[in-house]
Amino acid sequence: MCGIVGLFCKSPELEPRLGEYLAAMLEQMSDRGPDSAGVAVYRDPAPSGSSKLTLYSFDPAMSWDAFCGELAATFGGAYEAGVRANHAVLMVEGEAAEVEDWIRRHRPDVRVMSAGRVIEIYKEVGRPQAFVEQFHLGDIEGSHGLGHTRMATESRVTTEGSHPFSTGLDLCLVHNGSLSNHNRLRELLRREGIEFQTENDTEVAAGYLAWRMREGASLQEALEGALADLDGFYTFLVGTADGFAVLRDPIACKPAVLAETDDWVAMSSEYRAIAVLPGASDARLWEPEPAVVYAWEKALV
Repeated sequence: MCGIVGLFCKSPELEPRLGEYLAAMLEQMSDRGPDSAGVAVYRDPAPSGSSKLTLYSFDPAMSWDAFCGELAATFGGAYEAGVRANHAVLMVEGEAAEVEDWIRRHRPDVRVMSAGRVIEIYKEVGRPQAFVEQFHLGDIEGSHGLGHTRMATESRVTTEGSHPFSTGLDLCLVHNGSLSNHNRLRELLRREGIEFQTENDTEVAAGYLAWRMREGASLQEALEGALADLDGFYTFLVGTADGFAVLRDPIACKPAVLAETDDWVAMSSEYRAIAVLPGASDARLWEPEPAVVYAWEKALV
């Protein structure tokens, strides 16, 4: 049992309070996932010609300024755009894939949590309330975000094994459920060039979506393909640069609620997380149908 939350700001007036609302939603899911918590937020695009990376260091005394110097010497320019706990957001000149590859080869003490132009991912072991406080979630602004509270069932409780997972540019996934064919699918995806950092089944689902979209599928098509290729029971919440999407397995084993007002769209495992949002009592509420993709993007609202 895990908890999922997501918030898409249709009104720009809500964007300064994205982190505040996301934190409140996440705390409502504490009893569904006391082992770890995490969020992905979309905000502050990287400058043209640069990439944004969220990095995690095992060393609490990590010097991100010195690390930026290493990257600048290789890629021509890099600077730290913000530090939260043991995570840092860096802007680096060049392609994200090349920067990620360099980090994996030269700095094994640093993990890439996310890469792209607008995504930031923060996650850590411990109870959700402690995570909210440690990462100062309440002061984050952004257009949309999603979060997860984890109750571990099939892999270790670690920072890397926490959700969200990102294996594609500006793409991430949180998941409540369990996949039965993730080991076989992991090997297939590795042969296709998808890299993994954990044994978590959710990372395999994120890698599957990244692979399908790399091969030309839209997010809608990739999720529809997941219905045929992923065995198990699940509710997925997928974040992209422009919005998010929701999918439940064909028998809808795991709970999910959607809500929409003129100002926002929200998703959660339970209504109590949506109830903390302004105007929730007047929102249109529904339970997403099994095997149906629901998606919202900036250009469509």
